[in-house]
Amino acid sequence: MSGRRLTTALPLAPLLLAGVPMAHAQDAEQSALLEEVVVTAQKQTENLQAVPMSIQAFGETKLEELRINNMSDYMKFMPSVSVQSYGPGFTRVFMRGVASGDNGNHSGPMPSVGQYLDEQPITTIVGALDIHIYDIERVEMLAGPQGTLYGASSQSGTIRTITNKPDTSAFSASYDLQGSYVSEGDSGYTAEGYVNIPISDTAAVRLVGWYVHSPGYIDNVKGEMTFPTSGITMTNHEPGHNFAKNNYNDGDTYGARALLKIDLNDNWSITPGVIGQVANINGLFAYDPAIGDLKVSHFFKEETKDSWVQASLTVEGKIGNWEMVYAGAYLDRNQHERNDYSDYAYWYDVCCGYGSSMVNDDGDLINPAQYIKGKDGFKMWSNELRFSSPRDNRLRFTGGLFAQSDEHRIEQRYMVDDLATDYWVTGWKDTIWLTEQTRTDDSYAAFGELYYDITDKLTATAGIRLFHTNNDLKGFFGFSQGFNPGGTGESQCFPSPGYYVDPDDPDSAYVPSDPATWNSYYGAPCVNLNKSTSESGSTPKFNLAYKFDEDRMVYLTYSEGFRPGGVNRRGTFPPYKSDYLTNYEAGWKTTWADGRVRFNGAAFVQEWDKFQYSFLGENGLTNVRNAGQAQISGIETYVDWAATDQWRFSAGATWLDPKLTQNFCQAIDEDPCEPENLAKKGTRLPVTPTFKGNLIARYTFKIGEYDGDLQGSYVYQNDVEAELLPYNRQFTGKQDAYGVADFSGTLRRGPYSLTLYIDNAFDERADLFKYQECAVEVCGSAGNPYWNDPPAYPGYSIPHPYTTYTGPNQPRTIGLIFRQEF
Repeated sequence: MSGRRLTTALPLAPLLLAGVPMAHAQDAEQSALLEEVVVTAQKQTENLQAVPMSIQAFGETKLEELRINNMSDYMKFMPSVSVQSYGPGFTRVFMRGVASGDNGNHSGPMPSVGQYLDEQPITTIVGALDIHIYDIERVEMLAGPQGTLYGASSQSGTIRTITNKPDTSAFSASYDLQGSYVSEGDSGYTAEGYVNIPISDTAAVRLVGWYVHSPGYIDNVKGEMTFPTSGITMTNHEPGHNFAKNNYNDGDTYGARALLKIDLNDNWSITPGVIGQVANINGLFAYDPAIGDLKVSHFFKEETKDSWVQASLTVEGKIGNWEMVYAGAYLDRNQHERNDYSDYAYWYDVCCGYGSSMVNDDGDLINPAQYIKGKDGFKMWSNELRFSSPRDNRLRFTGGLFAQSDEHRIEQRYMVDDLATDYWVTGWKDTIWLTEQTRTDDSYAAFGELYYDITDKLTATAGIRLFHTNNDLKGFFGFSQGFNPGGTGESQCFPSPGYYVDPDDPDSAYVPSDPATWNSYYGAPCVNLNKSTSESGSTPKFNLAYKFDEDRMVYLTYSEGFRPGGVNRRGTFPPYKSDYLTNYEAGWKTTWADGRVRFNGAAFVQEWDKFQYSFLGENGLTNVRNAGQAQISGIETYVDWAATDQWRFSAGATWLDPKLTQNFCQAIDEDPCEPENLAKKGTRLPVTPTFKGNLIARYTFKIGEYDGDLQGSYVYQNDVEAELLPYNRQFTGKQDAYGVADFSGTLRRGPYSLTLYIDNAFDERADLFKYQECAVEVCGSAGNPYWNDPPAYPGYSIPHPYTTYTGPNQPRTIGLIFRQEF
């Protein structure tokens, strides 16, 4: 059997809430019925068509057919999902238009979409775990607030990755070898495999491993940059400082997974497991259109290492006729990165003469360009104890207790080579700015859903989650006292215990203190920030589902989701509170034509109250506030059609109308609101397209002893606003509409198969995100005010007309996959 084995729970077609699997060629002579899809979205095993909620699921066969290898691959086919990806391990996920355009800073808001691996949460603020998709049973996308069963950060939805479990009944194994070539880029390759080994009639182990070399396709071309205050010119292609390279965003990812299942008796089993992955990624996953297509001109080394390991334990059993599940996990994730930050230095030199302050120990002006060295250490402990009553009862219950504790260690050094020692943050060579902080997020909850069959056709559900959250942020951030004696950083260091400056006494921020009295924090000079906030609340859910018959159902849902509040690291900014999403939804799940057609969908209105919005303020610091209200109205509709024994079609789409329902002012207590800080009522929310849809066609055939299939898919979405504020939009611009087509063909004979594919066949350049390295109005496009009246500095030179980066999809990719099953 293959690592993506055929199961009775075959996958949903992309873009379909009630998906439909496509049969392999060996099934072509069977009746063209759409097969059952099994999900566990309500934390119990059910037929997807019987669950009165919006779910999209990719089963193992569909993951194989679409050649899905990572998170970005399957999210492309999810109509209600949009992403912003700054590279592997730095992907931010949004669902149903719930996005305000925040910048994803580590001290900013938690994600609004929850991520789960099996029973364990894996949501991290630095970006979702980019798990390699191999030997995966299914991926489930639960659209809309999941506040009762999944809680914090499942505000607008939840994505669950379910692994294949050990099988005691038989040995099986498989491996895949893949090679690919990117148009105008590099070559890549993948090796992956699994083995399932029964140890006895009651125990088995499943081992999985993978290695992926991802091809590069962004060129770091030769370039130079002249700083206006000094006339100093730097290049990226001189001896000892040569970073110009073609296809420089390549990478290597490798990992493994091991699961052991032991059946203690007929009622109880335990499944301990461990999974780990390491990704070493080079370069930047964005380009500067002013330099050229898929080209940038950066001046420092850029790389990321993202490594993580998760240990888990699941215990399942029965107490009487009640089911009990315990799920516990420990996640340890570490990221190290180096990034070019030259644009920040350049544009602040243009606007504010920043470079005139950058000197060495001899007092001579130096190259003021900055680069970043960063570390993120993330640890998560989670525990859930859950009970479920017998499922054939008229009155049923699922509920339990949940506890989660996250610790996020943050270190970021903004560095300038040869910087004067007096300008260093004390003890940190060449570091003009240091962030050395620990963020903790704790969540505790009691939850439950009660189901009651009012009649044989009508079922009511009522649920609630009672929660308590804590967030605190402690450590150091800012400049040295020598560089900025009256601002952030060391100027706010005070004698032990070194707590942050009192926001009610702003003068205290400028009172110098004796460094000998400072209390060091992980090597940082002191603690100048130590703040916390906590909240308690509840999220309810109500649902009515009516079944006309076994094939047709409609439902109504009222549900709420929340995202925890947190601490602002700027002392003068108050903590931000939880924001809530209220969902009103009507949906349908239907099967027609004797099982050949499935037509599902939902219409919804979501009210987003006092949403968390983050933006760059003074010194480029992220500020977060609760401000504004928004409404997202939408329709999701999906159809699967088994036209004949050989032809399968899937189509679906999501339409959204995400907009502000009141005026939004970015600035606190600014009355009247200045135009650059104002977004008026009716302004479209950013990041998410108002339309996204796709079409998939699959044909299976037989030639002699060979089974085969041909498949084509097309994904389209319209344009996207990259920013919330209209003032910022003039600099950043829109993300253009795009459509991407993929094609593949497979031949199989016995345990062997060979697949040829072409992804992005017409080499469409998709705009997946846009960003700048500093405040939009400074680092933005030709709208920058300094274009019309540039400062009269010696050697003044503008390297290119704007520095708004665009994150593209991967160019046309041709590949070949060989598989053998045992």
